[in-house]
Amino acid sequence: MDFFETIEKRHSCREYKPDAVPEDSLARILEAARIAPSGSNQQPWRFIVVKDPETRRKLVSASKGQRFIADAPVVIVACGETFKTNRGDWMGWYGMLLDVAIAVEHMHLAATALGLASCWIGAFNAKQVREILDIPEEIKVVALLPIGLSAGKPEPRDRKPLTEIVSYEKYAF
Repeated sequence: MDFFETIEKRHSCREYKPDAVPEDSLARILEAARIAPSGSNQQPWRFIVVKDPETRRKLVSASKGQRFIADAPVVIVACGETFKTNRGDWMGWYGMLLDVAIAVEHMHLAATALGLASCWIGAFNAKQVREILDIPEEIKVVALLPIGLSAGKPEPRDRKPLTEIVSYEKYAF
């Protein structure tokens, strides 16, 4: 599928088949994250690939009971190492969040292009996730990304029209 079709087909999947994610597909998804751009080429991301069913079940409780996380055959936990930067004159270490977010979106789109589905999980207890996966305190847990074959049919998504989100030459909303 072409790039724009991939963007259009991407959805947040909350129903997964138990089928394993092919290793070559997983490698391509991780490669998409590896080559993502980052500010000053810091590459502050670290990814933990979780396949163990018991560990995925533990991540459900750390993710406000989102049961479908355990149903996905793979969960990628995206983490970031903090660094100092002066992006936008205010961001400080929050720039790391932008960089990790770009890498996660690369994985999300790569999964879609490969015929897989995923869901960006931002609702979780970072302390619990760190405990489950032995993540050091200084490392920030940014997102969880369950990946697998969709067991459901995605619902069409409403999006605002361009006229509500785009202005030209100046802020005019």
